[in-house]
Amino acid sequence: MQEKVLELLKSYQLRNTVIRRQVLELFLKAGHKALSSNNLESALEKTDRITLYRTLKTFEQKGIIHQAIDGSGVTKYALCHDQCSEHDHLDDHPHFHCKNCGKTICLEGKIQNSVNVPSGFTVQQRHFILEGTCSDCSN
Repeated sequence: MQEKVLELLKSYQLRNTVIRRQVLELFLKAGHKALSSNNLESALEKTDRITLYRTLKTFEQKGIIHQAIDGSGVTKYALCHDQCSEHDHLDDHPHFHCKNCGKTICLEGKIQNSVNVPSGFTVQQRHFILEGTCSDCSN
C-alpha cells in the first residue's frame, strides 16, 4: 500500500509529507467507502485540524478525492477514479447512504442527465443519492 501512496503523490506532483501519506492510506483502505474529516481525525493519532482540512482540499483540487454528497449534512470524501485530474473530475456517479449506520459508498455507473434544464440555466454540479439500508445493517 505504501508503494501506491508514494506513486499517487508523485503522479499528482505533491510533496511527500506524513499527513498526506497517512490520509491517502486511509482512503485506499476504505475503498469505495466515503470518509468524513471526523473519521480521518479519529483514525490519525496526532493531527492538526487545519492541516487535515488543507490536505483534503489539496487532494480534492488535484482530483485525488471528491466530495460524496449524501444528504446527511456531513462532508464526506471518497477516492476518485484514476482518470480524474486537477481540471476535470470524472466522478459523476451515484452514492448510496445507509440511513441506519450513516455509511456512504460510491456506486458503479454514471448519472444520466435526462432533466430538461431551462434555457439560460447552467448546471454546475449534480448529485444522485440512493438511501436505504446497507448489507451490514440488513443482517
